[in-house]
Amino acid sequence: MERIGAALIDIDGVLTVSWKPLPGAVAAMKRLRAAGLPLALVTNNTSRTRAAIAAKLSGAGFPVGVDDILTAPAVTAAYLREHYPEARCLLINTGDVRDDLAGVTLVEEGDGAAPDVVVFGGAGDEFTYPVLNRAFRELQRGAPLVAMHRNLYWRTSGGLELDTGAFLLGLERAARVEAEITGKPAEAFFATALAHLGADASETVMVGDDIESDVLAAQRCAITGVLVKTGKYLPETHAAADGTPHHVLDSFADLPDLLKL
Repeated sequence: MERIGAALIDIDGVLTVSWKPLPGAVAAMKRLRAAGLPLALVTNNTSRTRAAIAAKLSGAGFPVGVDDILTAPAVTAAYLREHYPEARCLLINTGDVRDDLAGVTLVEEGDGAAPDVVVFGGAGDEFTYPVLNRAFRELQRGAPLVAMHRNLYWRTSGGLELDTGAFLLGLERAARVEAEITGKPAEAFFATALAHLGADASETVMVGDDIESDVLAAQRCAITGVLVKTGKYLPETHAAADGTPHHVLDSFADLPDLLKL
């Protein structure tokens, strides 16, 4: 393959599953670091802050710090500050990511005032009928819908679990709106990641387990795509995809050899 000068790497399903390192992932990351390859861990994870993710990964042996992490909530905060300055946002999310939402005004629970924007994070126990119905009413009233991602499912140690996209599709159809997506596969997310590294798309590789949101989305941005057969990877989604990954590996452990590091 052509010379690669930087790497974007998904976390869930690529480096870890339920925060436990996948076989060979720590060693592979250490090889990338030893080779001096600039890298960023890009994730749609919406349940933990950048600092919490960095602490979890470093505690598991990965040589990474908070500045290596780029999350959908952090990118969403920048998007909201730019496109909806001073807006009051109704955040529906599982997990506390407030520290990564600097400059965003959130509607507190029990606040009866109407929000200006409805913001979807990651699905979980907080996605109850009353909460989703409130979002539906606010959208009918005219509030725009911003979503950190539209992933349908993700991989845990217990198997695949439904994610935001499964609820988002129905809500969009019911309210006759289209969500503004800020995380992967949005082009703006990849542009932010490249700017973070100071890297050119043509010399960057994106490694992910989601063929559509990670790999093909990156390829549309002129980034080299690498699909790994771990995490949420399914042969049927691979076969039915809208495009072909540039490279397919059994796991992240094989990446250093692909890059000849």
